[in-house]
Amino acid sequence: MGVPVRVWPRAPKQMNKIVIISDTNRKSLKIKKFIIKFLKLNPLKRSNIVVVIGGDGFMLQALKKNKAPSNLFYGINSGNYGFLMNKFSKKNITKNLSKAKMISISPLEMTVKSNKKLKKCLAINEVSILRQSRQAANLSIKAGTKTIIKKLISDGVLVSTPAGSTAYNLSVHGPILSLNSKMVSIAPISAFRPRRWRGKIINDKTKIIIKNLNTIKRPISAVADNIEVRNANTITIKTNKKIKFNLLYDKNTSLQKKIKLEQLRKETI
Repeated sequence: MGVPVRVWPRAPKQMNKIVIISDTNRKSLKIKKFIIKFLKLNPLKRSNIVVVIGGDGFMLQALKKNKAPSNLFYGINSGNYGFLMNKFSKKNITKNLSKAKMISISPLEMTVKSNKKLKKCLAINEVSILRQSRQAANLSIKAGTKTIIKKLISDGVLVSTPAGSTAYNLSVHGPILSLNSKMVSIAPISAFRPRRWRGKIINDKTKIIIKNLNTIKRPISAVADNIEVRNANTITIKTNKKIKFNLLYDKNTSLQKKIKLEQLRKETI
């Protein structure tokens, strides 16, 4: 008798089986069909694995919808770059699932005050504060009780985790952070004043407070990965150490290794 397999969306909170969550594109569905058939014929001793088939964006959604301390997430890339994912291998699927190494990451917790309402969201990669109109945003940024910048005029600002530091953060020229750095990055998006402000790296225990200095004429949005809150007044961001996402990686494609490769990579035009 093979390994019991359950398929998204009915993933139980406390699992002792393998759950497969797949995007709906043709490539993802083809991989899912193969894995379900394969695992029925080839028992796998390891349990509590959530196999996520898709791209990085789909993985971020799956992590948040299925967060539980015992869950182990193994991503299979069927998207573009797949920074959070593993490469699919028909030949080595059992070996890869059985011997994958685990790393744990904690997300950012974003609390947004907007028109006397509060909304909390988790961000595994980054929190993006973005101008909501044609006019640049006017922001103040604090780290704990210390003012980092009194007035930043820009298209926005980005707060990134180490896991997300090679994504949007890198595109806005933010620093790449090592997974074990215990730091977060604050990077401006198209800073107009002060032009030469390059951002700040701070301890991940520090609470970050971002305020919109002109809510009427210059509205802003706060985005946690892919969840947007519009007309934000005050955004509080902190690392939630109580939440751990356990990611599984093949031996030669660990997240640490991918981050190091990005640090060494030289772009060609």
